[in-house]
Amino acid sequence: MRVHFLSRRTFLRASGVALALPWLEATHAGSVAAAPPRRMMAISTGLGIHAENLFPAAPGRDYALTPYLEQLKEHRDQFTVFSGLSHPDVDGGHNSEVCFLTAAPHPGQGGFKNTISLDQYAIEKLAPDTRFPYLALGINTNQSLSFTRAGVMIPSEGRPSAVFKALFVDGTEKEIATQVARLDEGRSIMDGVMEEIHALQKQVGTKDQDRLDEYFTSVREVEKRLKQNQAWSKRPKPHVDAKPPKDVTDPTDVIAKTHLVFGLARLAFQTDSTRVITMRLIGAGGVPPIPGVKMDWHNLSHHGKDPEKLAQLRLIEVAQMKAFSDMVADFRKTPEAGGTLLDNSMILYGSNLGNASSHDTKNLPILLAGGGFRHGQYLAFDSQRNTALGKLYVTMLQRLGVETDAFATGKGTLAGLEMA
Repeated sequence: MRVHFLSRRTFLRASGVALALPWLEATHAGSVAAAPPRRMMAISTGLGIHAENLFPAAPGRDYALTPYLEQLKEHRDQFTVFSGLSHPDVDGGHNSEVCFLTAAPHPGQGGFKNTISLDQYAIEKLAPDTRFPYLALGINTNQSLSFTRAGVMIPSEGRPSAVFKALFVDGTEKEIATQVARLDEGRSIMDGVMEEIHALQKQVGTKDQDRLDEYFTSVREVEKRLKQNQAWSKRPKPHVDAKPPKDVTDPTDVIAKTHLVFGLARLAFQTDSTRVITMRLIGAGGVPPIPGVKMDWHNLSHHGKDPEKLAQLRLIEVAQMKAFSDMVADFRKTPEAGGTLLDNSMILYGSNLGNASSHDTKNLPILLAGGGFRHGQYLAFDSQRNTALGKLYVTMLQRLGVETDAFATGKGTLAGLEMA
Protein backbone atom coordinates (compact mmCIF):
# COMPACT_ATOMS: atom_id res chain seq x y z
CA MET A 1 0.00 0.00 0.00
CA ARG A 2 1.25 3.45 -0.90
CA VAL A 3 1.46 6.09 1.82
CA HIS A 4 1.21 9.79 0.94
CA PHE A 5 3.07 12.42 2.98
CA LEU A 6 4.08 16.05 2.83
CA SER A 7 7.70 17.04 2.25
CA ARG A 8 10.05 16.77 5.22
CA ARG A 9 10.70 20.50 4.75
CA THR A 10 7.04 21.23 5.40
CA PHE A 11 6.47 22.37 8.95
CA LEU A 12 3.15 22.51 10.75
CA ARG A 13 2.66 25.32 13.21
CA ALA A 14 0.69 24.81 16.38
CA SER A 15 0.62 27.20 19.32
CA GLY A 16 3.54 29.07 17.79
CA VAL A 17 5.83 26.03 17.83
CA ALA A 18 7.36 24.63 14.62
CA LEU A 19 6.72 20.90 14.41
CA ALA A 20 8.44 18.70 11.83
CA LEU A 21 6.71 15.65 10.45
CA PRO A 22 7.73 12.32 12.04
CA TRP A 23 10.43 10.15 10.42
CA LEU A 24 9.48 8.67 7.08
CA GLU A 25 11.74 7.03 4.53
CA ALA A 26 9.85 8.80 1.72
CA THR A 27 11.01 12.18 3.01
CA HIS A 28 14.69 11.31 2.52
CA ALA A 29 14.67 10.79 -1.25
CA GLY A 30 17.88 12.07 -2.77
CA SER A 31 19.66 12.28 0.57
CA VAL A 32 21.22 9.94 3.07
CA ALA A 33 18.32 8.14 4.73
CA ALA A 34 18.03 8.35 8.47
CA ALA A 35 17.94 5.10 10.40
CA PRO A 36 14.35 3.88 10.74
CA PRO A 37 12.92 3.62 14.25
CA ARG A 38 12.88 0.35 16.13
CA ARG A 39 9.54 -1.04 17.18
CA MET A 40 8.00 -3.74 19.35
CA MET A 41 4.72 -5.65 19.30
CA ALA A 42 3.69 -8.19 21.95
CA ILE A 43 0.82 -10.62 21.39
CA SER A 44 -0.70 -13.08 23.86
CA THR A 45 -3.28 -15.73 23.05
CA GLY A 46 -5.02 -16.44 26.33
CA LEU A 47 -6.13 -20.00 25.58
CA GLY A 48 -2.62 -21.30 25.10
CA ILE A 49 -0.81 -22.97 22.19
CA HIS A 50 -0.64 -26.78 22.27
CA ALA A 51 3.06 -27.44 22.84
CA GLU A 52 3.22 -30.83 21.10
CA ASN A 53 2.21 -29.21 17.82
CA LEU A 54 4.60 -26.28 18.26
CA PHE A 55 7.92 -27.28 19.81
CA PRO A 56 10.36 -29.22 17.57
CA ALA A 57 11.82 -32.51 18.76
CA ALA A 58 15.37 -31.16 18.95
CA PRO A 59 16.88 -27.67 19.36
CA GLY A 60 19.16 -25.90 16.91
CA ARG A 61 18.92 -24.52 13.40
CA ASP A 62 18.14 -27.76 11.59
CA TYR A 63 14.99 -28.58 13.52
CA ALA A 64 12.20 -30.49 11.80
CA LEU A 65 9.07 -28.42 11.23
CA THR A 66 6.09 -29.15 13.47
CA PRO A 67 2.44 -28.81 12.39
CA TYR A 68 2.26 -25.22 13.64
CA LEU A 69 5.70 -24.14 12.42
CA GLU A 70 4.82 -25.59 9.02
CA GLN A 71 2.55 -22.56 8.63
CA LEU A 72 5.61 -20.32 9.01
CA LYS A 73 8.07 -22.28 6.90
CA GLU A 74 8.54 -19.53 4.30
CA HIS A 75 9.71 -17.25 7.12
CA ARG A 76 11.90 -19.81 8.85
CA ASP A 77 14.94 -17.52 8.92
CA GLN A 78 12.86 -14.63 10.29
CA PHE A 79 11.81 -16.04 13.68
CA THR A 80 13.07 -17.97 16.71
CA VAL A 81 11.11 -20.55 18.73
CA PHE A 82 11.66 -20.73 22.49
CA SER A 83 10.75 -23.32 25.10
CA GLY A 84 11.72 -23.62 28.75
CA LEU A 85 10.79 -20.00 29.52
CA SER A 86 8.37 -18.73 32.15
CA HIS A 87 7.87 -16.07 34.81
CA PRO A 88 9.02 -17.26 38.27
CA ASP A 89 6.16 -17.29 40.81
CA VAL A 90 3.51 -16.39 38.24
CA ASP A 91 0.71 -18.91 38.78
CA GLY A 92 -3.06 -18.73 38.86
CA GLY A 93 -4.07 -20.22 35.51
CA HIS A 94 -6.06 -17.76 33.40
CA ASN A 95 -5.32 -14.99 35.91
CA SER A 96 -1.70 -15.15 34.80
CA GLU A 97 -2.47 -13.38 31.52
CA VAL A 98 -2.34 -10.01 33.28
CA CYS A 99 1.28 -10.85 34.14
CA PHE A 100 2.41 -11.87 30.65
CA LEU A 101 4.30 -8.58 30.18
CA THR A 102 4.87 -7.75 33.87
CA ALA A 103 5.98 -10.99 35.63
CA ALA A 104 4.28 -9.82 38.85
CA PRO A 105 4.02 -12.83 41.21
CA HIS A 106 0.90 -14.74 42.30
CA PRO A 107 -1.86 -12.98 40.34
CA GLY A 108 -4.52 -15.31 41.76
CA GLN A 109 -3.90 -14.40 45.39
CA GLY A 110 -5.80 -11.84 47.41
CA GLY A 111 -4.18 -8.43 47.56
CA PHE A 112 -2.38 -8.95 44.25
CA LYS A 113 -1.03 -5.76 42.70
CA ASN A 114 0.39 -5.74 39.22
CA THR A 115 3.52 -3.92 38.10
CA ILE A 116 4.54 -1.99 35.00
CA SER A 117 4.32 -3.89 31.72
CA LEU A 118 7.11 -4.27 29.18
CA ASP A 119 5.53 -1.86 26.69
CA GLN A 120 4.89 0.89 29.23
CA TYR A 121 8.40 0.54 30.64
CA ALA A 122 9.82 0.96 27.13
CA ILE A 123 7.91 4.14 26.34
CA GLU A 124 8.65 5.50 29.80
CA LYS A 125 12.37 5.20 29.05
CA LEU A 126 12.32 6.20 25.37
CA ALA A 127 9.44 8.72 25.23
CA PRO A 128 8.85 8.23 21.49
CA ASP A 129 7.70 11.30 19.56
CA THR A 130 4.74 9.64 17.86
CA ARG A 131 1.04 10.48 17.72
CA PHE A 132 0.33 7.50 19.97
CA PRO A 133 3.00 6.47 22.51
CA TYR A 134 1.50 2.98 22.34
CA LEU A 135 -1.53 1.07 21.09
CA ALA A 136 -3.24 -1.42 23.41
CA LEU A 137 -5.41 -3.64 21.24
CA GLY A 138 -7.70 -6.53 22.10
CA ILE A 139 -10.00 -9.09 20.53
CA ASN A 140 -13.27 -9.90 22.30
CA THR A 141 -12.16 -7.94 25.36
CA ASN A 142 -11.52 -4.41 26.56
CA GLN A 143 -8.79 -5.75 28.81
CA SER A 144 -5.18 -5.53 27.70
CA LEU A 145 -1.63 -6.66 28.42
CA SER A 146 -0.59 -3.07 29.28
CA PHE A 147 -0.22 -1.85 32.86
CA THR A 148 0.95 1.46 34.28
CA ARG A 149 3.75 1.78 36.79
CA ALA A 150 1.05 1.78 39.49
CA GLY A 151 -0.19 -1.59 38.19
CA VAL A 152 -3.39 -0.25 36.66
CA MET A 153 -4.62 -1.97 33.48
CA ILE A 154 -4.90 0.25 30.40
CA PRO A 155 -8.14 -0.59 28.52
CA SER A 156 -7.71 -1.98 25.03
CA GLU A 157 -9.51 -1.02 21.83
CA GLY A 158 -11.04 -3.95 20.00
CA ARG A 159 -12.88 -2.20 17.17
CA PRO A 160 -10.70 -2.04 14.06
CA SER A 161 -12.90 0.73 12.65
CA ALA A 162 -12.21 2.90 15.71
CA VAL A 163 -8.47 2.20 15.55
CA PHE A 164 -8.35 3.08 11.85
CA LYS A 165 -10.24 6.32 12.47
CA ALA A 166 -7.91 7.32 15.29
CA LEU A 167 -4.85 6.57 13.16
CA PHE A 168 -5.81 7.90 9.73
CA VAL A 169 -9.06 9.90 9.64
CA ASP A 170 -8.81 13.64 10.28
CA GLY A 171 -11.69 15.15 12.16
CA THR A 172 -13.66 18.17 11.03
CA GLU A 173 -12.62 21.62 12.25
CA LYS A 174 -15.39 21.43 14.83
CA GLU A 175 -14.30 17.98 16.02
CA ILE A 176 -10.68 19.09 16.31
CA ALA A 177 -11.70 22.22 18.23
CA THR A 178 -13.79 20.07 20.59
CA GLN A 179 -10.85 17.71 21.14
CA VAL A 180 -8.50 20.62 21.88
CA ALA A 181 -11.03 22.05 24.34
CA ARG A 182 -11.28 18.72 26.14
CA LEU A 183 -7.52 18.49 26.34
CA ASP A 184 -7.41 22.05 27.75
CA GLU A 185 -9.97 21.00 30.34
CA GLY A 186 -7.88 17.94 31.18
CA ARG A 187 -4.77 20.04 31.68
CA SER A 188 -6.72 22.42 33.94
CA ILE A 189 -7.86 19.49 36.05
CA MET A 190 -4.25 18.28 36.25
CA ASP A 191 -3.17 21.72 37.45
CA GLY A 192 -5.72 21.50 40.27
CA VAL A 193 -4.59 17.98 41.18
CA MET A 194 -0.96 19.12 41.31
CA GLU A 195 -1.86 21.94 43.70
CA GLU A 196 -3.62 19.48 46.01
CA ILE A 197 -0.64 17.12 45.95
CA HIS A 198 1.78 19.90 46.87
CA ALA A 199 -0.49 20.92 49.76
CA LEU A 200 -0.75 17.34 51.03
CA GLN A 201 3.00 16.80 50.86
CA LYS A 202 3.44 19.40 53.62
CA GLN A 203 1.06 17.55 55.96
CA VAL A 204 1.87 13.83 55.74
CA GLY A 205 4.52 11.50 57.11
CA THR A 206 7.37 9.72 55.34
CA LYS A 207 5.39 6.63 54.21
CA ASP A 208 2.59 8.75 52.81
CA GLN A 209 5.19 10.97 51.16
CA ASP A 210 6.44 7.92 49.23
CA ARG A 211 2.89 7.10 48.12
CA LEU A 212 2.31 10.69 47.05
CA ASP A 213 5.59 10.74 45.14
CA GLU A 214 4.43 7.67 43.19
CA TYR A 215 1.09 9.30 42.48
CA PHE A 216 2.82 12.57 41.62
CA THR A 217 4.90 10.76 38.99
CA SER A 218 1.75 9.26 37.46
CA VAL A 219 0.04 12.65 37.33
CA ARG A 220 3.05 14.25 35.69
CA GLU A 221 3.04 11.52 33.06
CA VAL A 222 -0.66 12.16 32.33
CA GLU A 223 0.03 15.87 32.17
CA LYS A 224 2.88 15.31 29.72
CA ARG A 225 0.72 13.14 27.47
CA LEU A 226 -2.11 15.66 27.51
CA LYS A 227 0.32 18.29 26.30
CA GLN A 228 1.63 16.00 23.56
CA ASN A 229 -1.89 15.07 22.49
CA GLN A 230 -2.81 18.73 22.25
CA ALA A 231 0.02 19.34 19.79
CA TRP A 232 -0.73 16.20 17.75
CA SER A 233 -4.45 17.04 17.56
CA LYS A 234 -3.59 19.97 15.28
CA ARG A 235 -1.38 17.96 12.94
CA PRO A 236 -2.86 16.14 9.93
CA LYS A 237 -2.85 12.36 10.05
CA PRO A 238 -1.07 10.24 7.43
CA HIS A 239 -3.17 9.09 4.48
CA VAL A 240 -3.01 5.45 3.42
CA ASP A 241 -4.39 3.64 0.40
CA ALA A 242 -6.42 1.28 2.55
CA LYS A 243 -10.16 1.11 3.00
CA PRO A 244 -11.50 1.58 6.53
CA PRO A 245 -12.04 -1.91 7.95
CA LYS A 246 -15.50 -3.22 8.72
CA ASP A 247 -15.76 -4.64 12.20
CA VAL A 248 -16.46 -8.37 12.44
CA THR A 249 -19.68 -8.65 14.43
CA ASP A 250 -19.46 -12.40 15.07
CA PRO A 251 -17.49 -12.74 18.35
CA THR A 252 -16.61 -16.35 17.54
CA ASP A 253 -14.81 -15.41 14.31
CA VAL A 254 -11.55 -14.67 16.10
CA ILE A 255 -9.41 -15.46 13.04
CA ALA A 256 -11.11 -12.78 10.93
CA LYS A 257 -10.81 -10.32 13.81
CA THR A 258 -7.13 -11.20 14.17
CA HIS A 259 -6.41 -10.52 10.48
CA LEU A 260 -7.96 -7.04 10.77
CA VAL A 261 -5.99 -6.10 13.88
CA PHE A 262 -2.73 -7.46 12.43
CA GLY A 263 -3.25 -5.34 9.31
CA LEU A 264 -3.80 -2.20 11.39
CA ALA A 265 -0.64 -2.92 13.38
CA ARG A 266 1.40 -2.95 10.20
CA LEU A 267 -0.08 0.35 9.03
CA ALA A 268 0.51 1.94 12.44
CA PHE A 269 4.19 0.97 12.35
CA GLN A 270 4.62 1.82 8.67
CA THR A 271 3.33 5.37 9.18
CA ASP A 272 5.27 5.79 12.45
CA SER A 273 2.00 6.50 14.25
CA THR A 274 3.32 4.42 17.14
CA ARG A 275 6.30 2.19 17.89
CA VAL A 276 4.84 0.00 20.62
CA ILE A 277 1.77 -2.26 20.34
CA THR A 278 0.25 -4.90 22.60
CA MET A 279 -2.53 -7.35 21.65
CA ARG A 280 -4.62 -9.55 23.88
CA LEU A 281 -6.36 -12.27 21.87
CA ILE A 282 -9.28 -13.98 23.61
CA GLY A 283 -11.36 -16.81 22.15
CA ALA A 284 -15.12 -16.29 22.44
CA GLY A 285 -17.47 -18.79 24.08
CA GLY A 286 -19.10 -20.02 20.87
CA VAL A 287 -17.90 -22.36 18.14
CA PRO A 288 -15.42 -20.69 15.73
CA PRO A 289 -16.54 -20.74 12.05
CA ILE A 290 -13.71 -23.07 11.01
CA PRO A 291 -14.52 -26.23 9.01
CA GLY A 292 -14.27 -29.30 11.22
CA VAL A 293 -14.61 -27.39 14.53
CA LYS A 294 -17.75 -28.34 16.46
CA MET A 295 -16.95 -27.22 20.01
CA ASP A 296 -16.10 -23.87 21.60
CA TRP A 297 -12.44 -22.90 21.84
CA HIS A 298 -12.25 -22.71 25.63
CA ASN A 299 -13.69 -26.19 25.98
CA LEU A 300 -11.21 -27.52 23.44
CA SER A 301 -8.30 -25.89 25.26
CA HIS A 302 -9.23 -28.11 28.24
CA HIS A 303 -8.77 -31.18 26.09
CA GLY A 304 -7.49 -33.61 28.73
CA LYS A 305 -5.62 -35.29 25.83
CA ASP A 306 -8.90 -36.33 24.25
CA PRO A 307 -8.03 -37.12 20.58
CA GLU A 308 -11.20 -35.55 19.13
CA LYS A 309 -10.76 -32.34 21.10
CA LEU A 310 -7.07 -32.18 20.18
CA ALA A 311 -7.93 -32.59 16.49
CA GLN A 312 -10.38 -29.68 16.61
CA LEU A 313 -8.02 -27.54 18.70
CA ARG A 314 -5.32 -28.13 16.09
CA LEU A 315 -7.60 -26.73 13.37
CA ILE A 316 -8.09 -23.51 15.35
CA GLU A 317 -4.44 -23.06 16.25
CA VAL A 318 -3.26 -23.82 12.71
CA ALA A 319 -5.57 -21.00 11.55
CA GLN A 320 -4.03 -18.78 14.24
CA MET A 321 -0.50 -19.56 13.10
CA LYS A 322 -1.50 -18.96 9.48
CA ALA A 323 -2.80 -15.50 10.45
CA PHE A 324 0.49 -14.80 12.22
CA SER A 325 2.40 -16.01 9.15
CA ASP A 326 0.37 -13.70 6.92
CA MET A 327 1.25 -10.75 9.14
CA VAL A 328 4.96 -11.61 9.05
CA ALA A 329 4.70 -11.82 5.25
CA ASP A 330 3.10 -8.36 5.09
CA PHE A 331 5.87 -6.91 7.27
CA ARG A 332 8.49 -8.54 5.03
CA LYS A 333 6.85 -7.11 1.89
CA THR A 334 6.92 -3.57 3.28
CA PRO A 335 10.24 -1.91 2.28
CA GLU A 336 12.02 0.41 4.66
CA ALA A 337 15.47 2.04 4.43
CA GLY A 338 17.17 -0.67 2.41
CA GLY A 339 15.48 -3.44 4.35
CA THR A 340 11.96 -4.27 5.44
CA LEU A 341 9.52 -3.23 8.13
CA LEU A 342 10.11 -6.62 9.76
CA ASP A 343 13.84 -5.92 10.08
CA ASN A 344 13.03 -3.01 12.40
CA SER A 345 10.02 -4.52 14.21
CA MET A 346 10.17 -7.15 16.94
CA ILE A 347 7.00 -9.25 17.08
CA LEU A 348 6.57 -11.38 20.21
CA TYR A 349 3.87 -14.06 19.97
CA GLY A 350 3.02 -16.46 22.75
CA SER A 351 0.82 -17.31 25.70
CA ASN A 352 0.74 -17.01 29.46
CA LEU A 353 -0.20 -20.72 29.62
CA GLY A 354 2.25 -23.50 28.91
CA ASN A 355 -0.48 -26.12 29.20
CA ALA A 356 -3.94 -24.58 28.93
CA SER A 357 -5.64 -27.90 29.71
CA SER A 358 -4.15 -27.95 33.22
CA HIS A 359 -3.73 -24.16 33.60
CA ASP A 360 0.03 -24.66 33.90
CA THR A 361 2.08 -21.48 33.61
CA LYS A 362 5.49 -23.09 33.02
CA ASN A 363 7.34 -23.83 29.76
CA LEU A 364 5.52 -21.11 27.85
CA PRO A 365 5.15 -21.23 24.04
CA ILE A 366 7.06 -18.23 22.71
CA LEU A 367 7.99 -17.00 19.23
CA LEU A 368 9.95 -13.88 18.31
CA ALA A 369 10.00 -12.63 14.73
CA GLY A 370 11.93 -9.77 13.13
CA GLY A 371 13.85 -7.03 14.86
CA GLY A 372 17.21 -7.70 13.22
CA PHE A 373 18.12 -10.80 15.23
CA ARG A 374 19.89 -13.90 13.90
CA HIS A 375 16.79 -16.06 13.73
CA GLY A 376 16.11 -19.45 12.14
CA GLN A 377 16.56 -21.49 15.32
CA TYR A 378 14.83 -23.30 18.16
CA LEU A 379 16.23 -22.38 21.58
CA ALA A 380 15.20 -24.98 24.14
CA PHE A 381 15.90 -24.12 27.78
CA ASP A 382 15.40 -26.47 30.73
CA SER A 383 11.75 -27.58 30.72
CA GLN A 384 11.83 -28.31 34.45
CA ARG A 385 13.92 -25.44 35.76
CA ASN A 386 12.76 -22.71 33.43
CA THR A 387 14.74 -19.64 32.46
CA ALA A 388 13.07 -16.31 33.26
CA LEU A 389 11.11 -14.99 30.28
CA GLY A 390 12.14 -11.56 31.53
CA LYS A 391 15.62 -12.20 30.11
CA LEU A 392 14.09 -12.16 26.64
CA TYR A 393 12.35 -8.92 27.56
CA VAL A 394 15.68 -7.37 28.58
CA THR A 395 17.12 -8.40 25.20
CA MET A 396 14.17 -6.76 23.45
CA LEU A 397 14.44 -3.59 25.51
CA GLN A 398 18.12 -3.25 24.68
CA ARG A 399 17.34 -3.73 21.00
CA LEU A 400 14.82 -0.88 21.26
CA GLY A 401 17.53 1.33 22.71
CA VAL A 402 16.67 1.14 26.41
CA GLU A 403 19.79 1.05 28.58
CA THR A 404 18.95 -1.62 31.13
CA ASP A 405 20.26 -4.96 32.35
CA ALA A 406 17.09 -5.99 34.16
CA PHE A 407 13.33 -6.01 33.83
CA ALA A 408 10.98 -7.58 36.37
CA THR A 409 12.44 -11.03 37.18
CA GLY A 410 14.76 -10.97 34.19
CA LYS A 411 18.37 -10.21 35.07
CA GLY A 412 20.61 -9.94 32.03
CA THR A 413 19.91 -10.91 28.44
CA LEU A 414 18.81 -14.27 27.04
CA ALA A 415 21.62 -16.58 25.95
CA GLY A 416 21.59 -17.72 22.32
CA LEU A 417 19.69 -14.82 20.79
CA GLU A 418 22.13 -12.66 18.88
CA MET A 419 21.96 -9.80 16.41
CA ALA A 420 22.16 -10.66 12.71
